[in-house]
Amino acid sequence: MRVVDIPVKDVNELVQTVFSGLFPLVIEEVADEGEQIVVRARTPTEAAVCPVCGAPSGRVHGYQLRTVADVPVDDRRVVVRVRVRRLVCPTRGCRHTFREQVPGVLERYQRRTARLTRQVKAVVKELAGRAGARLLAILAAGLSRHTALRTLLRIPLPTGRVPRVIGVDDFALRRRHRYATVVIDAETHARIDVLPDRTADTLEAWLRERPGIEVVCRDGSATYAEAIRRALPDAVQVGDRWHLWHNLCEAALSEVKAHSTCWATVLDAPLYTGPRAQTTLERWHQVHDLLDKGVGLLECARRLQLALNTVKRYARADRPERMLRVPKCRVGLVDPYREHLRKRRTEDPAAPVQHLFEEIKTLGFTGCLNLLHKYINQGRADAERSHVSPRRRLARMLLTRPDNLKAEQHELLARLTGVCPKMTQVAASIRGFAPLLKPHADNADALTHWIAQVRAADLPHLHAFTRGLDRDLDAVVAGLTLPYSNGPTEGVHTKTKRIARQIHGRAGFALLRHRILLG
Repeated sequence: MRVVDIPVKDVNELVQTVFSGLFPLVIEEVADEGEQIVVRARTPTEAAVCPVCGAPSGRVHGYQLRTVADVPVDDRRVVVRVRVRRLVCPTRGCRHTFREQVPGVLERYQRRTARLTRQVKAVVKELAGRAGARLLAILAAGLSRHTALRTLLRIPLPTGRVPRVIGVDDFALRRRHRYATVVIDAETHARIDVLPDRTADTLEAWLRERPGIEVVCRDGSATYAEAIRRALPDAVQVGDRWHLWHNLCEAALSEVKAHSTCWATVLDAPLYTGPRAQTTLERWHQVHDLLDKGVGLLECARRLQLALNTVKRYARADRPERMLRVPKCRVGLVDPYREHLRKRRTEDPAAPVQHLFEEIKTLGFTGCLNLLHKYINQGRADAERSHVSPRRRLARMLLTRPDNLKAEQHELLARLTGVCPKMTQVAASIRGFAPLLKPHADNADALTHWIAQVRAADLPHLHAFTRGLDRDLDAVVAGLTLPYSNGPTEGVHTKTKRIARQIHGRAGFALLRHRILLG
């Protein structure tokens, strides 16, 4: 061990630079012990305050040596050995003696200085246990993962006033099994609380304790809606605009799918043929024959041994061709070798599939033989071109902002929607609803007019969408007229997923809640 003797004047300069956080102490010596730097110091001679009665005292009962860790210097640990005084309390009947503390440097029962504790908290707040311990070891402030977790859980959670506007949404603790609820301030985006489940009773109990809430942003959950109505009957519920648009997208996709016989000719997309299409047509005639005889939908399902929803789908189609669909084929591993397969099958129609498999395998094909069998049996090898989900392509053009479409897409969209009056109505309905997503006071009347127009058209899937709007009309109107939304809550979910991946599902709900609320 090599001891470096430093004059008092130089020590003061060193404290003001490297050891500025130890400035309240009187540093007597700094020793270089190789792997660590040892700082020997003492407390000042001023009177200290009794922690019980608050009376100052300068009468020394004895001395004790206290060892704490400080922030590393030059990638080496810094150990501070401080001589602290045990003082006698002057108040009669109070505790006999007490050990002095140095606020901002030495805290009671701590083995680290206050500034090192702040650094450790900053690391474990982001990385928690194992990862935080590994990083702190690199920073020469090593501690165990258990100590890292204890330090994290000792960080006080933010407490503030009851917000006026909150956002509520659920997230998965274990997908399809366990869910929790997060509550945030919809104006400042600060986390407020995390509830252990997503039941109405839990949220209702939480809301009853905070009667100052005036506006609640949520998605279409009926459970949350019921809890808010019971706990805060005067609060305004705001439906999320993103979910409204998402539901409209699903309804529009179903309408596009139902009218595939109309636009398939424009896209040159073949419909299903063969035994599957023949079975579909036969079932349509069977269902409509029974309906014409006055048989109910449930009885039709029982007689034909079909699901009730399947019978409803057949009953909605006014002609059998409406039940045929465009194949939903996506780009697969065989598509790059389609031209080779077409050429070989043209030259030799009886070429065994096994031989074709060996040929494209030498060209770089990485799939299996069954995949090639399926590709050929679907007729995709002999088609003029592969059709990559054309109904989704059409739905995407319908739902895209017109300013973002290219000229050829505008032309194609006009041709697709012009071949069928109902497709024209679908396009008009989407264009009429999109401006409502920008909050405005006049959107309430515009929404009522839009619903009436949609119901006047023969669009069953959009009718189902409007029925969903009616079930939660007040929240929908609030979402289209007020500037609040549930978007910030969805952003918290994104960060929650990062935290969940980071702890690999090993942590319990208490630790996950703590990290979410710390942000």
